[in-house]
Amino acid sequence: MPLLKLQFKPGINREGTNYSNESGWFDGNLIRFNKQNVEKIGGWRKDNNNTFLGNCRKLHGWTDLNGTKFLGLGTTSKYYVEKGGLFHDITPLRETTAAGDVTFAATNGSSVVTVTDTNHGLGVGDYVAFSGATDFGGNITAAVINQTGATYLNQTGFIVASVTDANTYTITVPVTANSSDAGSSKGGSSVIGYYQIQIGLDNYVSGTGWGASTWGDSTWGSTSPLAFASQLRLWSHDNYGEDLIINPRNGGIFFWDTSAGVEWASNNNHNRAKALSDLAGANLAPTVGLFTLVSQVDKHAIILGVDPINTAGTARTGIIDPMLIAFSDQDNVVEWEPKTTNTAGALSLSEGSTIVGAVKSRQEILVWTDTSLYSMQFIGPPFTFGINLINKETGLIGPNAAVVTSKGVFWMAVDNFYVYTGTVQKVPCTVLSYVFDDMNISEVYKFHAFLNEEFNEVGWFYTSKNGSEIDRYVSYNYEIGAWAYGTLSRTAWLDAGTEPYPRATSSNYLYEHEYGYDDDGNPMTNVFIESSDMDLDEGEQFSHISKLIPDVRFLNNAGGQINFVLKTRNAPGETLTTKSTSAVTSTAAKVDLRSRSRQAAFRFESDDDAEYPGNNDTGWRLGNNRIEIKPDGKR
Repeated sequence: MPLLKLQFKPGINREGTNYSNESGWFDGNLIRFNKQNVEKIGGWRKDNNNTFLGNCRKLHGWTDLNGTKFLGLGTTSKYYVEKGGLFHDITPLRETTAAGDVTFAATNGSSVVTVTDTNHGLGVGDYVAFSGATDFGGNITAAVINQTGATYLNQTGFIVASVTDANTYTITVPVTANSSDAGSSKGGSSVIGYYQIQIGLDNYVSGTGWGASTWGDSTWGSTSPLAFASQLRLWSHDNYGEDLIINPRNGGIFFWDTSAGVEWASNNNHNRAKALSDLAGANLAPTVGLFTLVSQVDKHAIILGVDPINTAGTARTGIIDPMLIAFSDQDNVVEWEPKTTNTAGALSLSEGSTIVGAVKSRQEILVWTDTSLYSMQFIGPPFTFGINLINKETGLIGPNAAVVTSKGVFWMAVDNFYVYTGTVQKVPCTVLSYVFDDMNISEVYKFHAFLNEEFNEVGWFYTSKNGSEIDRYVSYNYEIGAWAYGTLSRTAWLDAGTEPYPRATSSNYLYEHEYGYDDDGNPMTNVFIESSDMDLDEGEQFSHISKLIPDVRFLNNAGGQINFVLKTRNAPGETLTTKSTSAVTSTAAKVDLRSRSRQAAFRFESDDDAEYPGNNDTGWRLGNNRIEIKPDGKR
């Protein structure tokens, strides 16, 4: 009997019908196309077993002058710097009270403590810490409130549990008050409160202002469309030398001095990020912004969507102009006043309504508004930077939806995928409708691009139509032009660089990717690739399939196993029926089949099983599988 090679075009194609895509792949999950071949994607494991607070939306890795590796993590609740597997809280403080401004009240039998501080400005979920407190008299000791001693080492503060009014709020302590603790005005007369910047939302709000914030937020009741605490918390960050500039979108601009270290100090005096405008010598430094980066070649700090200098030229307005870009003096992060003796300045964009995001690419910075793409280039004095409109129809779907590769800058817009290589081009996409018809457009600011350079892949994590958090991805091999997609939740991604593995975040953990072929020590589930339908003689005749000659390479586990699933139907409108599921091992010479139909589809799927350790941690790559097939009449 004749043998037929199962040779399919690389890439999943969902733009036509299953039948019209003959000789192609139609569906898959957790697979990639590597040098024309289909293979299971790499696995992942926890980078460490420590957790962080909030959903991480951005990662940034760098090395200081001593060779120490750091990783910045911007979450909805905090900003952390990871070093040696520990997450150090460097979240900036919004306010430090005067000694004695804060007092406490406790109730016998309760762990809830009421805090009094006039005009505290806190919201539910914000973080506070204290120093200078004395024992309440019972179980609530000074160490409990001040979070000192080994028990409370590197604590992240207390969460505001409720806000009673403008002058009182509650926290929950880890002990229960007894009768000696009960009463008001507890903690002594020298308590200092440390209030971190407000947490952000974990979902995107398209309209802000009245009703968008919670009572007690600093922006409650604000009519500004860019209210800080009433929006999805996204961070931008970049190195200024070995130090770090960070910016929560719609919020302040902060500077973290790497040389001061990350280790925890008592009384909340450890090395936190500080407002750029509070640094020694700061002159007209921006106080709020949308997006922050540093032009490394010429060492200018750049804030996109920034508060302008007032008309008197004496201060910043504190109100974001969403189309204004400001840059510091060269190699001087504290000087922002434009002078004839420096290179500080500002530029204003005209196309669109707000700056969405930016990336650094070779000799230029690409800046996207909601409708357009600009190129920003260093041109030297007297103008410092020049700005050119590249395209008016290709805005960015979210602040983190662009990525730089060796083949150009790729990004997701509201209607398509694009690449910039000096000119803007649409990326031909065979899963365009599949992706854009199944996304939750109310959460687009959560969408983020990723690069996996080892496999020539770019991609985007996004939220499906019925989801509220990242649950899907789409990837593109830019060397062979092949698309794939799958189900996976990753809220932030950073390609290999300072570390040997790509890293990503999910569910308060940091993961290393491309490590083995397991899901953090467990079998990776629902891994498969499925072909479109094929037939003989344009479907004029039935076909009889009797044998599979497998060609599968097993990766990382020579004793692995996958399943071959044969599906059939007699017309495109019928539902595919599974005719057989057969195990394929590395030593299998053939797989006997028995099927008669007009059309057939072929599915290869992982067969990892926790009950059989020999099948775990198994990767696989398909070669030229063959089937034994012959005509079998017209009826």
